Amino acid sequence: MAVLLAVEGAAAIVQLGATGFYWLLGGTAVIVGLCFLIAFRSWTTVGAAGITICWGFGRGRTHPWHEIRWIDVRETKAEYGVARVARITLANGRRRSLPALQHSDTYPRPDFDVDFRRVVNWWELSTDQAARVRPPLRKRDRVSPMALGLLLGLLITVVVVAVVVMQG
Repeated sequence: MAVLLAVEGAAAIVQLGATGFYWLLGGTAVIVGLCFLIAFRSWTTVGAAGITICWGFGRGRTHPWHEIRWIDVRETKAEYGVARVARITLANGRRRSLPALQHSDTYPRPDFDVDFRRVVNWWELSTDQAARVRPPLRKRDRVSPMALGLLLGLLITVVVVAVVVMQG
């Protein structure tokens, strides 16, 4: 990865010059900083009013218990192990991941199962059993993020090669 970044940096200096390279480097630093800020400020709380989710900005949004139809764990298998994320399905069919309730081999959370069970217990105590409806599987539930990433990477590569060929 470091070699690839060094090669890209050298290519950027040749193509953009020193000023362009520094703008590119600064822009990258800002984007990385924002990503870290969002990751460290994301949280989930569970209470009598429902589940409040915040993805790093603002006070978050509370989803009342009567709007939540299902709570489950999405398990994604990847090259580096398995990642599990708790998510809710709302009455309108939209799904929301719970940012603070995630577990993976890279970022382990030993009490993930206990915390997930607590959320489910709150939900079961706060809703009628008839309101709990398991949503049908969608295409994106059947296609792994890794396969989607490979497909998008291939598509981006083809577009970049086409643009370079048309310019030169």
